[in-house]
Amino acid sequence: MTEAHQIPDKLYFKIGEVAEIVGVEPYVLRYWETEFKDLTPVKSRTNQRLYKKKDVELLLSIRDLLHKQKFTIKGARVKLKDSPKDKKDNASQLGLYTAPEAEADPKHLARHNVLSQLKSLVHDMKKELD
Repeated sequence: MTEAHQIPDKLYFKIGEVAEIVGVEPYVLRYWETEFKDLTPVKSRTNQRLYKKKDVELLLSIRDLLHKQKFTIKGARVKLKDSPKDKKDNASQLGLYTAPEAEADPKHLARHNVLSQLKSLVHDMKKELD
């Protein structure tokens, strides 16, 4: 992202809030959801989209690629897929990456390991319920 954006420190954002932060209309956000599979807002009981902070960050990146860097949607998909952040995140989820701070701080590494185990447990429980 070329511009600094202030994303409020909230757990969830409604589509109108996200549209304002990103600087596009809500229908554009809904369209981008169909084109970018990593963009998956949850829906409330009233079927309203609720975006997480990571979704807002992804949307800002998408807007930057499409509007400022003039990528096509297909090109933006490829660029996002190949970005170093995604590779780091994917490696982290697979347990192949440890943040440099974690190597320096044993408490951080222990907390990271516990959180990874909890995430795995929740994932397994969700699979059983489905």
